[in-house]
Amino acid sequence: MLDTQESTSALTVLVVDDEDDLREVIRRILQRRGFTALVASDADQAVAVCRDYPDEIHVLLTDLSMPGMPGQELARRAGEVRPGMRVVYVSGTSRDIAVGQGVIEADAAMLQKPFTADSLVAAVHAAMAAGSAA
Repeated sequence: MLDTQESTSALTVLVVDDEDDLREVIRRILQRRGFTALVASDADQAVAVCRDYPDEIHVLLTDLSMPGMPGQELARRAGEVRPGMRVVYVSGTSRDIAVGQGVIEADAAMLQKPFTADSLVAAVHAAMAAGSAA
């Protein structure tokens, strides 16, 4: 598991959420913890960031439920552009329900709302350690 400031600062996370306030809070938390945080308000913008950002994007942190394109479809499309990028889904729905409804795979990384700054950072680190790619 990554736990040093040096290893964290080398990680770039793309945060995708249609809620402006939540997206900004997540960005601030990640930046304060030493991550590079990119943001997108929807799936199309996120795919464009994946396509255009010149450096590696290590983790896609996406809301499961967004207008236009759900998080799992975004993860698939982003993974085509950035193979190997890890994915953490964020949802107000429990993991059991999301898995039971076939929304995500049982081994998918998921962070349930509401969450703390520590659980957010832990979810990103766990995704990196587990290698759960899009």
